Amino acid sequence: MTDFRGEHFPKGTAASVSSFELGGECLFGSRSMASISPFKFLQEVRAEAQKVTWPTRKETTVTTMMVFLMVFLAAIFFFGADQLMRVAVTFLLGIHS
Repeated sequence: MTDFRGEHFPKGTAASVSSFELGGECLFGSRSMASISPFKFLQEVRAEAQKVTWPTRKETTVTTMMVFLMVFLAAIFFFGADQLMRVAVTFLLGIHS
């Protein structure tokens, strides 16, 4: 069997399996989800949350201040760019107030 580039794959590899060889069904559509109890799910969620490395208060404060600084700088930049374009357009259109 060959792929779209003409490369050969031995029969039985994952690349050579087609939907016709699977009886016309898609791989993903034929599987049903495993049932899990809500209690087990919450236990797993808690275990995963404990693996997270949470930022310290200082890291959060510094990051928040950097976000505010970047928003302020972007606001100044876009205000200046807007005013410059306003002046250019009014000059080109000959609109004098």
